[in-house]
Amino acid sequence: MDENKNPEVAETISSNPVPAPQLAETTEAAEETAADAVVTEEVKENTYQETSAAVVPDTKAAVISRLKDIVIAGGEIDRAEVEMLKQTYYKLHNAEIIAARDAFVAAGGNVEDFMPAADSDEENFKAQLGRIRELRAEALQALEKQKQEGLAKKLDIIEKIKNMAGSPEEADKNYDIFKNLQNEWKEVKMVPAERATELWKNYQLYVEQFYDQLRLNHEMRAYDFKKNLEIKTRLCESAEKLAEIEDPVSAFHQLQQLHQEFRETGPVEKEKREEIWTRFKEASTVVNKRHQQHFEALKAREEENLVAKTALCEKVEAIETENIKSFSEWETVTKQVLDLQAQWKTIGFTPKKMNAKIFERFRAACDSFFATKTAHFKNLRETYAANLAAKNALCEKAEALKDSTDWTATANKLIDLQKEWKRTGPVNHKTSDVVWKRFNDACNYFFEKKNAATAGQREEEAANWEKKNGVIADLEKLLAEPVENVQQAVRELQAQWNEIGHVPFRKKEKIYKRYREVCDRIYKELHISAGRRNLENFKKNVAEKGGNELTRERNRLTNAYEAKKQEINNYETNLTFLNTKSKGANSFVKEINQKIERLKEDLNLILDKIRAVNEQIKVEQK
Repeated sequence: MDENKNPEVAETISSNPVPAPQLAETTEAAEETAADAVVTEEVKENTYQETSAAVVPDTKAAVISRLKDIVIAGGEIDRAEVEMLKQTYYKLHNAEIIAARDAFVAAGGNVEDFMPAADSDEENFKAQLGRIRELRAEALQALEKQKQEGLAKKLDIIEKIKNMAGSPEEADKNYDIFKNLQNEWKEVKMVPAERATELWKNYQLYVEQFYDQLRLNHEMRAYDFKKNLEIKTRLCESAEKLAEIEDPVSAFHQLQQLHQEFRETGPVEKEKREEIWTRFKEASTVVNKRHQQHFEALKAREEENLVAKTALCEKVEAIETENIKSFSEWETVTKQVLDLQAQWKTIGFTPKKMNAKIFERFRAACDSFFATKTAHFKNLRETYAANLAAKNALCEKAEALKDSTDWTATANKLIDLQKEWKRTGPVNHKTSDVVWKRFNDACNYFFEKKNAATAGQREEEAANWEKKNGVIADLEKLLAEPVENVQQAVRELQAQWNEIGHVPFRKKEKIYKRYREVCDRIYKELHISAGRRNLENFKKNVAEKGGNELTRERNRLTNAYEAKKQEINNYETNLTFLNTKSKGANSFVKEINQKIERLKEDLNLILDKIRAVNEQIKVEQK
């Protein structure tokens, strides 16, 4: 995944804006401050995502130029804009890498071999970011110093008003000084946030004490109360109109300005303090509630985005790369991963605490897939290279044999090389046709020469094949129409078969199988007929014998019976040791089985002769 240099930043919008610390419940100022909401740095930055109208640069050079402008301008730096520029830069950089990769593939390169060039702009880009970080650090230091100075001024103002509010005499005497101190208080804007509540509570407390002590200038005090009431009434009206603003974030920020002015406005007469504050607080509550609901909705969307991004992570993690075999399957799955990456970019931010984690999980899953893919194709290229070397070696052997005139031996060698070629694995498709053509041309060259040199031999083999077919036809005719001296006729045809020369190699086994089958059938028929005639003649001879001659004949037959039986056992035992997978083994086994069948027929004939002798011996005994 091309996001190694572009980790997402979890700049989410806080759903719980931080309220100012509460003051005492007994005063108008205390309640006003408690209801107010302070705009934190986080809220400011997150609001930028929705309200900023900044133009997004369309080139890396434009991004760097904008960063330089921010450096030169100095002052307050918008972190959200800087983050937007950072993400834009890396998106543009990733787009350049993808375009370069596509061009590399279009030019004929393998996508696995692509290596992106170094980014010449990255050093300058990072230098500008580094300078911006330095400026922000300097600004924070200056801001902290300004806050400490503001704190000291306000503490001094509070102390002075406290002293003037100690007695009616002091209040009357220092009224003009008190008004000046109020103006000075308004001019001090920045104090440490953790001291703001305490300062305001004390300030308002002593201001009210001062007015309560004031005895002289009652008309002037009444004028102040009236003027402050008019101001606070106007602020209430402005706060109530904020409910009509469509953008709750904008309304919220405007409310903060109204709160600031409300705090800086002096008190009204005691009888109206609660009323005016309640009105302002109710208007503020409406705006704050809309603001809160807005960020709660953002938070809900972030949770939905987290679910969606988690699902994408699980899909990438579920890919079983060990089951991917072919190039097309790799391309299909790669497209799926790229589609998931495209979907990822369309999904917005997740909750801030999970944004970086979920991105790291997704990136790790994508990186793991592409690393496995790279390793697979690296191994595949190594295998292709080894196979190509083996095939080139076979080409060299075939080329060394192609001019030989030892037709039979060389043909066998080339056939063995062809079998070895088939056992050799595939090579890269770019070289596959070339190396195959080289090997095939060498083989074809030899066999074309061989065919030309042995054309007469093939004609002779074809004629021999016709002759052997004629012998088989004559043998089949003897089976259908036996002649008087069939045994002699069979022997003559077998002799004729043996005198006929070679037939075409591809037809050799088939025609020989037909010849053996017809010979076996003839032999079986002739053997049975001869055995029957032999038994009848034996019975006639036995009838003419008697006494010891019959006993000796029976002993001879019994010995012959046992010998024949033992011979059968030997053949059957030998069959168990034969490897039927070897070439020609099946025909040899068949031949032995046929011998066993003939021996068993002889065994039955001997047994019939023994029975005939026993019958004759019984006749003599009677």
